Amino acid sequence: MSFVTDCLTDRITEEDGAFRSKMLAIAAGLPDVIAMGRGDPDFHTPAHIAEAAIRAIHDNQHHYTGPTGIAALREAIAADLNRQYGLAYGADDIVVTAGVQESITLIMLTLIGAGDEVLITSPRFTTYDTAVRLAGGVPVPVPTYEANDFALDVAEIEKRITPRTKMFVLVSPNNPTGAVTPPAVIRQIADLAVRHNLLIVSDEIYARIIYEGHEHLAIASLPGMKERTITLNGFSKTYAMTGWRVGYLAAPSDYVAKIVEVRHTLSINTCTISQHAALAALTGPQEPIEAMIAEYAARRAYLLPALDEMGLTYGDPGGAFYVYTNVSSTGMPTPEFCERLLRETGVMLFPGTMFGDANPDYIRISFLQPLPRIKEAVSRMKTFIASHGKAAA
Repeated sequence: MSFVTDCLTDRITEEDGAFRSKMLAIAAGLPDVIAMGRGDPDFHTPAHIAEAAIRAIHDNQHHYTGPTGIAALREAIAADLNRQYGLAYGADDIVVTAGVQESITLIMLTLIGAGDEVLITSPRFTTYDTAVRLAGGVPVPVPTYEANDFALDVAEIEKRITPRTKMFVLVSPNNPTGAVTPPAVIRQIADLAVRHNLLIVSDEIYARIIYEGHEHLAIASLPGMKERTITLNGFSKTYAMTGWRVGYLAAPSDYVAKIVEVRHTLSINTCTISQHAALAALTGPQEPIEAMIAEYAARRAYLLPALDEMGLTYGDPGGAFYVYTNVSSTGMPTPEFCERLLRETGVMLFPGTMFGDANPDYIRISFLQPLPRIKEAVSRMKTFIASHGKAAA
């Protein structure tokens, strides 16, 4: 171990990277792997978006922008938030970041101090844990359960509130479960936040990807909530722009003014070329997005009955493109299940333990492959489950 490593602070903790790296290394040595673990849409970024980036290069639009992003993009984001979710933000309320991940880090560095507790919807995207710890805070998971389709329960939030609780991170639709917390519960969470004087971070990166029978309610649209809420969203999932790295936060303008220098310190500005592409995404044709969402719905409609046929249970994924699936019937803890499935069939999935879940019964299945490949993956899984563990008994 190097001297540099010996000097690491206690903010750096072991996360799930080791198992992910192990799975990727195994996959690299196998033929015909069907990857259904990652959260990266399999569609190409729509052509008009890519063309806008090319134009920006040719037009010399590739220099620094202000730390909060180009004005036209911030104006378009504010208009879109109003149109889609009834959120009354203006351009001065928007900070364009290098993906939502940078927004998360920026928020925690500017709002969380030593010992502050942050409640987080769980199972969860564990970037939140890392960012909270880097800021000196304490992440506190709020569990959700399959019996409730992994939607939040206000009682589970309230029982974890202490005098040190400063913030609740609401993620709906959620990663990895796909759960959409119903509007009635969102209203209860808003009441809870006011009663306990909590900040709310509302991660709505999957809000456009909602399936029939489910409804997304943006908590900042409720009375009295805008002043205590930071809304997160971005372009990665809806517009198949993961590698472009464009996200944003929407917050009260006085907070935005206070964090400009911190945002500048992190990365100066979001890639200028990507900002022009994001502007085209919002202002250009939306038919490609509607087509992608329709395809996700078709894949979901196939996958859920297929899981039923395998005797696997799950919470109803009302949004996003994940199914959080219980494989305890196989008799294998999920890290073992996922590794053996990959080695023996070439289907790559990730265990819920990579998403902060202490329960070793769940896997995240991403339906981010063309439907014929999903059908092939299901066929391989059926053969695997039929010949292993309790399912074979």
